[in-house]
Amino acid sequence: MEWELGAAGFAVGMLIAVVTAPVGVSGAVFLLPVQLSVFAVPNPAVTPTNLLYNVVAGPGALLRYRRDGTLRGPLVRRMVLGTLPGVILGAVIRVFALPGPNVFRFLVAALMLPLGTWLIARTLRPALPETRRPEPAPRTITGLALAVGVVGGIYGIGGGSILGPVLVGRGVPVSKVAPAALASTFATSLVGASTYALLSLVRSGSIAPDWFLGLACGLGGLIGGYLGARLQPRMPETFLRLLLGTLAAALGTLYLFNALR
Repeated sequence: MEWELGAAGFAVGMLIAVVTAPVGVSGAVFLLPVQLSVFAVPNPAVTPTNLLYNVVAGPGALLRYRRDGTLRGPLVRRMVLGTLPGVILGAVIRVFALPGPNVFRFLVAALMLPLGTWLIARTLRPALPETRRPEPAPRTITGLALAVGVVGGIYGIGGGSILGPVLVGRGVPVSKVAPAALASTFATSLVGASTYALLSLVRSGSIAPDWFLGLACGLGGLIGGYLGARLQPRMPETFLRLLLGTLAAALGTLYLFNALR
């Protein structure tokens, strides 16, 4: 029944957001396989549905981070300005020249599994102060943000799930990365969802989002994201780094399993 689907989407969205918001991950990257496997959202509609989830869920965590004063600073601006053009390009690629979904799953697994494992190991056995690498240069951050914007536009995932572990592994504090990653995810999802809506007018097929499911999951994520962001200041940096590394490794494992099925 429709209401049961909505209730399940709300619960899944809230649970995912509570866990992922403290480390700057929107949760859409974990929602994607749930939509495909459990809710049976068709391709490519699953991508704009994920973007719709980000648009609805994002303000919950962002409101809390704004109250804490952590949404200011150059990192937020660089990530937002880098990802916006990328998500438009990614949406066009998704509709007109999509690579197979298994290719994407293998790529995510190949990136996130070793990255998450490395971040966990780096946190448990930190490098000596004289051997630590400096934080990435502003130009490097903008370039990385552009790349993850393209990925986000193609597959409807928050770029923070990819860029967050990279920046944290390079020494940027999680408390600084999380608000910037969620802000860029929200901005790119808003632009990406609008792009898909326009493309659905000129292209046949399941391109428009599943509005009911996207809104239901997003409302759950709205509440869960606010709660997760509120919990973040109470969590030590080491725990947040381990949580982010664990989420990245779990994501890589999940996508590898789905690719091999």
